[in-house]
Amino acid sequence: MGNSWATFGRDLHLDLTGPGGLRAALLHALRDAVRSGRLTPGTRLPSSRSLAADLGIARNTVADAYAELVAEGWLSARQGSGTRVAERVLPRATPASRRTPGPAGHPDRPRFDLTPGTPDVSAFPRTAWLAAARRALTAAPSEAFGYGTPSGRPELRTVLADYLARARGVRADPDRIVICTGFMQGLALLSRALGTGRLATESYGLGFHRDVIERAGLRTVPLGVDEHGARTEELSALDDLRAALLTPAHQFPTGVPLHPDRRAAAVNWARATGGYILEDDYDGEFRYDRQPVGALQGLDPDHVVYLGTASKSLAPALRLAWMVLPDRLVDPLLAVKRTGEWQSGQLEQLTLAEFISSGAYDRHLRGMRLRYRRRRDQLAAALADRAPHVHVSGIAAGLHAVLELPPGTEQSIVQAARWQGLALDGLSSFHDPAAPTPPRDALVVAYGTPPDHSFAGVLDALIRALPPGE
Repeated sequence: MGNSWATFGRDLHLDLTGPGGLRAALLHALRDAVRSGRLTPGTRLPSSRSLAADLGIARNTVADAYAELVAEGWLSARQGSGTRVAERVLPRATPASRRTPGPAGHPDRPRFDLTPGTPDVSAFPRTAWLAAARRALTAAPSEAFGYGTPSGRPELRTVLADYLARARGVRADPDRIVICTGFMQGLALLSRALGTGRLATESYGLGFHRDVIERAGLRTVPLGVDEHGARTEELSALDDLRAALLTPAHQFPTGVPLHPDRRAAAVNWARATGGYILEDDYDGEFRYDRQPVGALQGLDPDHVVYLGTASKSLAPALRLAWMVLPDRLVDPLLAVKRTGEWQSGQLEQLTLAEFISSGAYDRHLRGMRLRYRRRRDQLAAALADRAPHVHVSGIAAGLHAVLELPPGTEQSIVQAARWQGLALDGLSSFHDPAAPTPPRDALVVAYGTPPDHSFAGVLDALIRALPPGE
């Protein structure tokens, strides 16, 4: 039989097999393509001449098949419009794995996601980003459309060096900046570059960060966290320690900044041992009560690796993050990255470079700070008015707050929140099981995620889920 495919502006695979001859096979293939959704309502089909030529069959066979499917209601044909898939055909079956969000009151179908990790993506600056992309594409050299280099586009690294120095107090030059597809890739690369030994992680943090480190061959050891941040004075008592992963500006998830004495203790340990501090500055741009806490990296660029990302400031979908490395780590890390790691898209890098250098990034951040601060204030005011017995902390910066709970109540309140249509995390879900101290009961509420129009309803649902006061 002839070719079993046709191309008419978009690809279409037709399998002309089965009993009954070519006409029957073509009818079955076209019905199946419409029924399965591969040909959607309104899709224009090729002319009978074109499809016959592509399939290597007689034109009359195709014309007869089209006519029969029009008569059956699968296709429609109008003069000047060609043959198209009919607008009203049998509904396509929905895969069983897809679930439609249900109403509030069903514990398995939350309406609002208050779990931390995502900004308000509805506020992505589409118009400004598109304008930056056009300018970047217009000016892009031809080689920018190739595969790229492991370190990333020089245009973005140059712009980042200036921006991070100005906004975060980071000391860097472009040659020590490496672009990656996200914080997770950066952490994995660093862990592999460090080799064997142990890496300290904060006793409250993300479990999959520990998993990434351990898959790279390092062992993790918990570092205690209290109201002053990570207990960095404990670092000197840990043997075979290569590095420590910290969130100094805004501890995740407790929300406290690292105390100045502990910042100094972390740097002193790294200097004394030759180890590294891996600084996760995941939301350092968002501080509301005073100027942002400067990056720890500014105290010692030779022993602190700075990791930043556009995931919170813009959107996770960009898959853009960066590392500012000590000189002695640049070559080992790039050697690891050359072994087949994915590179960030070059056009996205050029667009971000233009977005920052044009001032659009600063304008966007200023606008988002105001938006997130309003939400934080709304949350704090609602709690003070309707649940004054619930203490809220960690709200001087970032996109989430911590709501303290009576001991032993966390799980029941997380479940109550689900009944109110809210997806929430308890603080205990971020606690390292290997830590010697037990977790405390609290909720981690990401007020930055819901869009503005739904936030009042989110607060109402949250208040209903909280325990009553005495």
